[in-house]
Amino acid sequence: MFQEVLVVCIGNICRSPVAEALLKRALPGHRIASAGLGALVGHAADPAAARLAEADGLDLSRHRARQIDAGMVREADLVLVMSEGQRLAIAEQFPFATGKTMRFGRWLPGEAGDGVDIPDPYRRNEEVFVRVHRQLSEAARLWQARLGSSRS
Repeated sequence: MFQEVLVVCIGNICRSPVAEALLKRALPGHRIASAGLGALVGHAADPAAARLAEADGLDLSRHRARQIDAGMVREADLVLVMSEGQRLAIAEQFPFATGKTMRFGRWLPGEAGDGVDIPDPYRRNEEVFVRVHRQLSEAARLWQARLGSSRS
């Protein structure tokens, strides 16, 4: 059903690469990729995000940021974004994807009961990166429960 998942943030160097790696680990039978709405094309993952990912058993050393395009969005069965604003930006740029675009934090507890935005830690302090990494980890776990896993 949802075999191809595209994870999107702005620069594709902080949140979406970590979320991609978390989902790849949680959902080994799925194809997971990431991209940015304003990607820092060719850049490696942010050092703070990469350090936290490594401490969590994830390897972002091969990640290079890439710009989202219509082909990526078309191929994806599910597009996961970090904020409501990004969901709206995807709907504007790629109207055909409106029905398959959701927030990565959709299942996290929020005030309205419909999840939360995951803030951008770019150029912020280590504490923000730690908080965001925890949110991404929990959100990935909740997506795993909904998308299924071939892990035993």
